[in-house]
Amino acid sequence: MTNSTASEREPDFIEVGEGVDRRRIAVRAREGAVPGLFWLGGFNSDMKGTKALALDAWAAEQGRACVRFDYSGHGESGGAFVDGTIGRWLEESVAVFERFCLGPQIAIGSSMGGWMALLLARELAKRPASPASLAGLVLIAPAPDFTEQLMWNGFPPEVKQEIETSGVWLRPSQYGEPYPITRALIEEGRNHLLLGSAIEVGCPVRILQGAQDPDVPWQHAFALAHRLPADDVVLTMIQDGDHRLSRPQDIARMIAAVAEIG
Repeated sequence: MTNSTASEREPDFIEVGEGVDRRRIAVRAREGAVPGLFWLGGFNSDMKGTKALALDAWAAEQGRACVRFDYSGHGESGGAFVDGTIGRWLEESVAVFERFCLGPQIAIGSSMGGWMALLLARELAKRPASPASLAGLVLIAPAPDFTEQLMWNGFPPEVKQEIETSGVWLRPSQYGEPYPITRALIEEGRNHLLLGSAIEVGCPVRILQGAQDPDVPWQHAFALAHRLPADDVVLTMIQDGDHRLSRPQDIARMIAAVAEIG
C-alpha cells in the first residue's frame, strides 16, 4: 500500500463533547490483528503526516489494526484550533480509543501526542472495564507538560503579558503560518502536568529523541524517563535527529520500536 492510498480513504466521524462544546472528530480505523496501533499526533499537525502514514502503511503490510484521528481544530476534524486545550484533546483521544480500539494496543505519540499517550494511560487506569488496553507506548520527541515547561516558562515578559491581557499570542513557526497560543491552553494545561511525580503507565515504553531537536530539548526526554518506572523503559538518542524525526531512518526506528513491543 502506498502512502497516498492510505491518505485517500474517507474518514469516519464521531461526536465528542456536549452541547455547544460538541466537536466532530475525523477518524481513520484499519481493521486487523492485535496489538493494534493507535496514533496520537502533535500540536498543530494531523493524521496525514509522514510518520502517521508510514505507520498505517506498515500496519496494512502486517495485517495489523491501526487507528488515526485528528484532534478538534486539526486536519479534517471540526472545531477551531484556537479553542483547543490539552483537556479537550485528551477527551477526544479517550473517546476515539474506546470507540475504535479492541484488545491490546500500542499507542504511538509524537511530540504533544507523547503527552497525550501518557495521559491516556492514566485515564485508562481509571477505567478497568474498557474493551481496549495499552500494551506499550512509543513516544517520539515526547513533550509532556510543554505548555508550562517549554512554552510559558520560556516566554519573555512581553509575551506573557500579551497572553494574559489579550488572551492570545500568535507564535511564529518555522513550519508555516504563525499559530495562536491562548491563555486557555496555558492555564488549562496546568491541570494535566505529569513531570512533578512518578508516572505509572503499566506497560513498556520506548522513547525516540533527536539530540538536535530545537522544539523539545533532549533534556526533556531524560526528565521524562526519570519519572517512568525503571523496568522496560528504553530511551534512544538520535544524535543527528531533529524534532520531526520523519527521515527514512527515523521512520525505521519508529517501526522497529513498535515491532519490539509486539
